[in-house]
Amino acid sequence: MAEKSGNILVIDDDPDVLTAAQLLLKRHYALVVADENPERIPDFLRQQSWDVILLDMNFAIGANSGAEGLQWLAHILAQQPSALVILMTAYGAVDTAVKAIKQGAIDFVLKPWHNERLLTTVAAAMRLRASRQEVQHLKSREKEMVATSSTGMVGASKVMRELQDSIRRVAPTQANVLILGENGTGKEVVAREIYQQSKRADEVLITVDLGSVAETLFESEHTVSRRNRQPAAAPAG
Repeated sequence: MAEKSGNILVIDDDPDVLTAAQLLLKRHYALVVADENPERIPDFLRQQSWDVILLDMNFAIGANSGAEGLQWLAHILAQQPSALVILMTAYGAVDTAVKAIKQGAIDFVLKPWHNERLLTTVAAAMRLRASRQEVQHLKSREKEMVATSSTGMVGASKVMRELQDSIRRVAPTQANVLILGENGTGKEVVAREIYQQSKRADEVLITVDLGSVAETLFESEHTVSRRNRQPAAAPAG
C-alpha cells in the first residue's frame, strides 16, 4: 500500500461537515485538519504549508451571499499566494462560483457533496499542486545552470561596450533577436546574457541545437504551414 501524503485544511462552521470531511479525506491523505472557526486561519497558515484548503463560504447565521468566504479567500492568498483553495457552500449560484474562481479559488463544491465528487476535486487540486512545484523546481534548476554555465560578458573595449549596451536595450523588449557569428565567438553567452536581463529571467530557458535537427523537418513543417494558409476553394456552380 502506497504511503499517504498531502496536507489538507478544512474550515467550516458545521461540525457534521467537518467530521464527514475528516472521515473521508484522512483515508487518502497524510494530514487532515478541520476547524469551525475561520478566525484561526492565519494561525494555520503560519504553522503549516497546506496542499489544499477546503473553505466554507458562509459562517454567520443566516448568511448565504458567500461574501465571508471570498474575504477569507483573499486573506489566504495574500498570506500564501501558492495556496490552492476549494470553496464550499450549500447555496449554489453560478455568479458566486464565477466570482470565486476569478478571485483565485481553483474549484467550487456544493454541500452536501457526493464523496466521489469531493475526492476527485481534491485529487485534481493535488495534481495541480504537484505540477506547480515541478515547474518551480525546473525554474530553480535553470537558474542554477545558467549561473554556473555562463561565464558572463568579459571585456572593456569599445566593441564590447557597444555590445553590452545593445543587450541592455533589447533585453527588456519582446523583439526577436538573431545573433550571428563564427563558431566560438560567444553567441550562446550573448543569448544567455539577453535572457538574464529580460523580463522572462524567472522563466525556463530552453535551448535547441539546430545542428541536430534534420533539414527535412524544417521542409515538412514549412509545407504543412503553407498548406494550412491556403484559402479554401469555393464550391463549383
